[in-house]
Amino acid sequence: MDKPPLNTVAIEQFINAVKGAEASRAKELKLDLQTAKNLAFTLGIVMSRLNGNLEELIQKQNSNADEVIEVKMDGGNSW
Repeated sequence: MDKPPLNTVAIEQFINAVKGAEASRAKELKLDLQTAKNLAFTLGIVMSRLNGNLEELIQKQNSNADEVIEVKMDGGNSW
């Protein structure tokens, strides 16, 4: 099941805006409502994907936990 790539442009724009505000020593950063909504939706999608990936990883680990590995040792007589 291939997942579409994440569009993280809103997060990158926010980070760049914070960097710019910090560089200009601004005391606040204002976002218009559309930008804030895009950032919120993007963060929600990223967090959902991260949670889904974590659940898949846990399920894979649990399915591998039942795997039995048997090791036999012959004492080294074949050297």
